[in-house]
Amino acid sequence: MNYILFDGPARNALLPFTFTRPVADILIGIMTIRQKWEIRLGSTTTTLTEEYLSEKFPMVELEENVMINASFLPNDVLAEMVSNLEPNQAIFKGDEVIAFYTNEEQEEVDFDTYEIIEYTDDCITVEHTWDIFSKNDAAIREDFEYLTEDRKSQPIPKSVNVIAPENIFIEEGAKLEFVTLNASAGPIYIGKDSEIMEGSVIRGPFALCENAQVKMASKVYGATTVGPYSRIGGEVKNVVLFAYSNKGHDGFLGDSVLGEWCNIGADSNNSNLKNNYEEVKLWSYETEGFAKTGLQFCGLMMGDHSKCGINTMFNTGTVVGVSANIFGSGFPRNFVPSFSWGGASGFTTYITKKAFETARLVMSRRNVDFDEREAAILEHVFEESKKWRKE
Repeated sequence: MNYILFDGPARNALLPFTFTRPVADILIGIMTIRQKWEIRLGSTTTTLTEEYLSEKFPMVELEENVMINASFLPNDVLAEMVSNLEPNQAIFKGDEVIAFYTNEEQEEVDFDTYEIIEYTDDCITVEHTWDIFSKNDAAIREDFEYLTEDRKSQPIPKSVNVIAPENIFIEEGAKLEFVTLNASAGPIYIGKDSEIMEGSVIRGPFALCENAQVKMASKVYGATTVGPYSRIGGEVKNVVLFAYSNKGHDGFLGDSVLGEWCNIGADSNNSNLKNNYEEVKLWSYETEGFAKTGLQFCGLMMGDHSKCGINTMFNTGTVVGVSANIFGSGFPRNFVPSFSWGGASGFTTYITKKAFETARLVMSRRNVDFDEREAAILEHVFEESKKWRKE
């Protein structure tokens, strides 16, 4: 069967992360949403997303297709229901479509002509940026159970101080010595060829993805995910880093999400709790205002390719767009548009020529090309985000 993951109505609520990727390629738990679906369905998937992303994330459409709303994370029951779909059947949860089997062009789909199958069990959904970290605990647990079932972990080194070793899984090639792992409150997954340096103390739930790194004497609280080839250091609590991002030095990062190719300067900190303990509001790209999150703890949302200098301070509930460069003393405002250059004293436009030079250098250090597709995506984001910058 041909499976296509589509962005769905949540796409705009997941900006700035969906400026540069489909909803399906958001990392939560141990895997991206796409990887979760593919491993459970035993099939590759393609994507229905924004036109400017379609060259990098193409859609392959055949005569018969199963369309899946990428905001829904699969579990065993849901994946089986999707794999058993027949023509002109659709799975709904309440008013939201989860998946449907069609042999028509998508704009012609009329669900009034479909047999509706109700999904009534619980499942994890990603419909707001803060869902990525606030639901990461549950996502790590689900992924851990699925990925480790009937498999044997690599042995835990004798120098590791460990609590609840039955909840720890180490993949081949991982390196860790003289660290403390406490998996009593949640599982700890240590990915292939990853590394935890000496003196680090980690509480689960925790996921260290392939080739990721925890630097020396780090303090990590669940539920934290360090994406492939990313690095963390200092104090980290309930954070999701997508691939190739760095928070490698001392300083606190909590209840936050970093996209790809981000860098947090040494001794930078974010606030995740307001001084008056009130509910945190976050910038909404949909309403172009600040929206209630329902959360007391909420930190930094940073889009791809954004960076901050040493000793940067981020206020509670700060949203930073794509390719922003932040530096200087004081708190920058709690919404920093894409391609902004500056800090608390004010911002100018980070022109694409300079931003692309940096991106090219950063990516080449990890043997990844900054190609024309990447440049075209960022050019589109630059134009789309002009209205929020003070030119």
